[in-house]
Amino acid sequence: MLKEAIYHRPKDNFAYAYDEKTLHIRLRTKKNDVESVQLIYGDPYEWADGRWQMNRSPMKKSGSDELFDYWFISIVPPHRRLRYGFELTAGDERIIYTEKGFYREAPDDDTAYYFCFPFLNKIDVFQAPEWVKDTVWYQIFPERFANGNESLNPEGTLPWGSEDPTPISFFGGDFEGIIQHIDHLVELGINGIYLTPIFKAPSNHKYDTIDYFEIDPQFGDKQTFKRLVDLCHEKGIRVMLDAVFNHCGYYFPPFQDVLKNGENSKYKDWFHIRKFPIRTKPRPNYDTFAFTELMPKLNTENPEVKQYLLDVATYWIREFDIDGWRLDVANEVDHQFWREFRQAVKAVKPDVYILGEIWHDSMPWLRGDQFDAVMNYPFTNGALRFFAKNEVRASQFANIITNVLHSYPINVNEVSFNLLGSHDTPRMLTVCEGNKQKAKLLFLFQLSFTGTPCIYYGDEIGMTGGQDPGCRKCMIWDEKQQDRNLFEHVQKLILLRKTYRSFGSHGELKFIETNDDTNHLVYTKTYGDETILFIINNSEREINVTLPFSCKGKRLTNLWTNEQFAAEADELNAKLPPYGFLIYRVEQWQ
Repeated sequence: MLKEAIYHRPKDNFAYAYDEKTLHIRLRTKKNDVESVQLIYGDPYEWADGRWQMNRSPMKKSGSDELFDYWFISIVPPHRRLRYGFELTAGDERIIYTEKGFYREAPDDDTAYYFCFPFLNKIDVFQAPEWVKDTVWYQIFPERFANGNESLNPEGTLPWGSEDPTPISFFGGDFEGIIQHIDHLVELGINGIYLTPIFKAPSNHKYDTIDYFEIDPQFGDKQTFKRLVDLCHEKGIRVMLDAVFNHCGYYFPPFQDVLKNGENSKYKDWFHIRKFPIRTKPRPNYDTFAFTELMPKLNTENPEVKQYLLDVATYWIREFDIDGWRLDVANEVDHQFWREFRQAVKAVKPDVYILGEIWHDSMPWLRGDQFDAVMNYPFTNGALRFFAKNEVRASQFANIITNVLHSYPINVNEVSFNLLGSHDTPRMLTVCEGNKQKAKLLFLFQLSFTGTPCIYYGDEIGMTGGQDPGCRKCMIWDEKQQDRNLFEHVQKLILLRKTYRSFGSHGELKFIETNDDTNHLVYTKTYGDETILFIINNSEREINVTLPFSCKGKRLTNLWTNEQFAAEADELNAKLPPYGFLIYRVEQWQ
């Protein structure tokens, strides 16, 4: 066994409390290097005849990526504390792995050798809102969704959809437009809306905030927004707002005061100013988002700034009953601010959803004291590389997704925000080069994956667009120009997700087979006694697939066609057309 590849740490995604009673423990080993692993464990205070009393339980292989195998066990310590190690076997070789290193035999004269989970404290358990697991989000860029009240149009507003968007163009989207088209979302099956910023700002995207307590007049007023939220709640739809607490806009009054009064401004410590007088060109001499002089970075360590932003966060929950915050550029804000942010908003509404925009490994923000989730771009990139771009084959895609699933605890994965595109990325159909069969497979995988999926407005009807601003086109409302077949495909997937708990976040995903020659993959989702089998042909050829397990004695229901049959033979062969798929619910019948 390659000892250098064996890894565990008693924290984060390798050892964590899943709930108030249950511990999850993972171990990493070199791929195909270890045949079996047993957990050696016991209460640190259980001794008899001078020997520590240890138990052994087998761990299961929960997945593999390109380099490693991962092993998993769920365990309920009777006294909520645990000392533990691992017994690894490969052929005639057997080793014991502990915090102090490797041994031939399991030490039983001192628990200090072993990894330690000191105590399962309830307050330390990662707890995200339960409702998020069953939510399908729909991201709306308000300026481009629908123009319902033309009297609010900013100066220079263009006719709806009359030309491609630019970074500075306006088309007049507003709250009234969303209200008028709420039935589109209900018909699709959406039960969560994520709105990009709605606060007063000069741009069309509103990430350059002037006033965090005021709605931009082009969208409507607070009464209209309250009506929108109430209507959404009446329809069973949650509402999440987007806020930028990393930076403000150039015209934010405190920053304008600093520009005017320099070192004498009472707001000078609200920002990170390196030198006076302030200079904006060629590069600002104050910290900003990137090097954009129009977005000065806020000093969230300053008590006044912190209180202002926390008041903003609680105000919109308390006064308008919003259900979540999506936090822009969240990784550039200090961790202490996010800890206090969580405490503040959860005190007002305990089940509010806190979503951070982070594009990389986010474990430091997902320990239960800051965010409930992050935008799952590693999932996005893996799915697009396989289904849309043909950059990786089936086995490598399974490796990527397995790595994503093992990067965080299971209770974090269950509420992870899984997207295929957004206002910051090219549209999925454009990435698919217009191939709608590929787009359908992307939706299938997204909506059957663990986490909470988000659909970017218009993707469900086949809208296209490149990188920003191309991805921010006006929503198409003429049904003759919409791809209703694609809409119905997404609608059906959402219904299946709602109907079968194993289909979505409650089901454990396991890759059963990948084939790089045919580029097909087979995976299951299991919850309790319910198992759903997915077969996906990500190629332009018709293929025949033999199911990689015995089907004899099982009843299979095709969830897409509702055809049902009892398998009499050991083998089941399935023919899939190019970019075809099968979804079977598998049950024992004899």
